[in-house]
Amino acid sequence: MTRTNWAAITAVVLALLFAGAATVASAGRDDAPRAAATPTADSAEAGFARDMAVHHQQAVEMSFLVRDSTDDEEVRRLAYDIANTQANQRGMLLGWLDMWKLPKVSTGQEPMAWMAEDGGHAGTGGTQGMEGMEGMDHGAHEVRDGSLMPGMATKTELDTLRAVKGKKAEILYLQLMTDHHKGGVTMARGCAELCEVDTEQALAEGMVTAQQSELNLMADLLKARGAKPRA
Repeated sequence: MTRTNWAAITAVVLALLFAGAATVASAGRDDAPRAAATPTADSAEAGFARDMAVHHQQAVEMSFLVRDSTDDEEVRRLAYDIANTQANQRGMLLGWLDMWKLPKVSTGQEPMAWMAEDGGHAGTGGTQGMEGMEGMDHGAHEVRDGSLMPGMATKTELDTLRAVKGKKAEILYLQLMTDHHKGGVTMARGCAELCEVDTEQALAEGMVTAQQSELNLMADLLKARGAKPRA
């Protein structure tokens, strides 16, 4: 079994343990709120899990590409951290979909549509206000050349990353990953606002904090190489 498979299995087990612990803790308190209903296929919880799993998979792919294209320890260390973290988070997201018995691929919903309208939200069954979420609508994103969501690299950009080496690979990776993280932060903020499953909401909030920190680091690494993030 590959290291990635082990990471995914471990993440699923952890997700199940967290869910079980939360249930036991709630059962022990008379004033604890009733557990939210299992998310539906078109809920924010399911939409975030599906879309972020796809988003994360590309980040892992790009990180492995740059690892093999440069000897620079700073960039390789960052790439390893991103690949390891996002592979584990992806395992958790897919594990929740399995636990909820929901499909991992939606054929009837466009990527990030769950951010624009909350369909069948767990625990409420209705819509929530989108105050403070301006700019989070996926509608302005043009799906083209393999870029399904904001921040995702195109197939052409990935081919270029495969071809370049050394400093050029470092700069392109940092620029592509900067765009990728910005898109990921937007999506994670959407789940932090809309998702009602505590563990998933906490994961989304953690993604925002971690990826913002990595955005600052990548800006410094680009500056050290005489480059800057793309406009």
